[in-house]
Amino acid sequence: MKFFESNYLFNYPWDQVTAANWQKYPNELSTHVISVDILDRQIVDNKILRTERLIGCKQSIPRWLSFLVGGASTSYVREVSEIDLEQRSLVMKSMNLTMNHLLLVKETVVYRPDVDLPSHKTRFDQSAEITAFASIGKLCDKLEDWSIERFGQNASKGKVAFDGVLDTLTKKWEENGVFK
Repeated sequence: MKFFESNYLFNYPWDQVTAANWQKYPNELSTHVISVDILDRQIVDNKILRTERLIGCKQSIPRWLSFLVGGASTSYVREVSEIDLEQRSLVMKSMNLTMNHLLLVKETVVYRPDVDLPSHKTRFDQSAEITAFASIGKLCDKLEDWSIERFGQNASKGKVAFDGVLDTLTKKWEENGVFK
């Protein structure tokens, strides 16, 4: 099992970040995301918006890994998010549904207003637990190492992409008098 952690400050208020979260796909840097479907949405305890989504992804994988998974290039991820307006938090938990008997990726993302500049910045905390299942230990290590590296690359690209989405949406919102 390997772990990944990342933190970031978005230069946008929490309200804008949480609103933009629902519109971040498609974007030009996250072309691997090919579909986003809402499976369920409900209000829990009259204060939390809980949404379950199915995200389809298509990514190239190394030949050695393609051999293991039978050449499949499309994968699916289940994401459950909870927005708590009272606590001003958005917590998203996701896990892969495809090939999870070989490799299980559990990710948690939390968006909260920044402690120092709560009306201007949003803190992003990301963690992931990646576990490979194989009878050969070296294969597990190789798969986990490759997955952590790929996860880190995608996380970096995802932050840049989301910043771009936030910039575009903020301009539109300002034109229309939203979030003033």
